[in-house]
Amino acid sequence: MTLIQILIIAFAIFALTRAVRQFKKGSFSIAWLIFWILFWACAAVVAFLPQTTDVVARLVGVGRGADMIVYLSLIALFYLVFRIYVKIEQVEGEITRLVRGRALDDAQDEFTKK
Repeated sequence: MTLIQILIIAFAIFALTRAVRQFKKGSFSIAWLIFWILFWACAAVVAFLPQTTDVVARLVGVGRGADMIVYLSLIALFYLVFRIYVKIEQVEGEITRLVRGRALDDAQDEFTKK
């Protein structure tokens, strides 16, 4: 086993413990916990048995397993960036509505005092 395999497996175990801890704190749902368990378990399996990605890569028409991992990672990252962007836009819209509502309430209070 190479050093990089050991490091990836160690990090996967570390990340799994963090995911469980965040779930216990109530930071995310059981669905996200299952997702992260599956994700890091797959990462550990791929690190331990890298040839498994070559088999899957050939099934989907990619030459090497490492290339497939890079492609899938890029797709996942772009999707996550998109989701974060949408969430930020929603939060900004909500903040704007709250601030406007508060400003109108304050203005109405000032008007009724006079």
